[in-house]
Amino acid sequence: MKIKMVGIYVGDVGRAFKFYTEVLGFKEKLYAPEYRLAIVVSPEEPEGTALLLEPNENPTAKDYQASLYRAGIPVIVFGTDDIYGEYEKLKQRGVKFRGEPRKTEWGVYVDFEDTCGNLIRLHQDL
Repeated sequence: MKIKMVGIYVGDVGRAFKFYTEVLGFKEKLYAPEYRLAIVVSPEEPEGTALLLEPNENPTAKDYQASLYRAGIPVIVFGTDDIYGEYEKLKQRGVKFRGEPRKTEWGVYVDFEDTCGNLIRLHQDL
């Protein structure tokens, strides 16, 4: 068994799709704006785990998303082999980071906002 797809709630699927593809560099797997449906994949692993950008129209989903954001808890972790290079590239593209990369005993990480109500963690193993 393997992970095929994971979903995160977003306030606006179209806006999220634009951010994840144009700013973060993910690739479109499926985009059906008329159904408020967007699925993206990493260009490094196009056949890997897909990311479903789900509308947070349900009150429970909205509360869940807002609670995690207020608590500073990332909804997902993206991995990279060059966190400092990725950090600089994304900063130049206007990504709002919450600080600079921090080194810990389990790796280096930095959190950023996805402009759609979520906090995302970028992580590099040591």
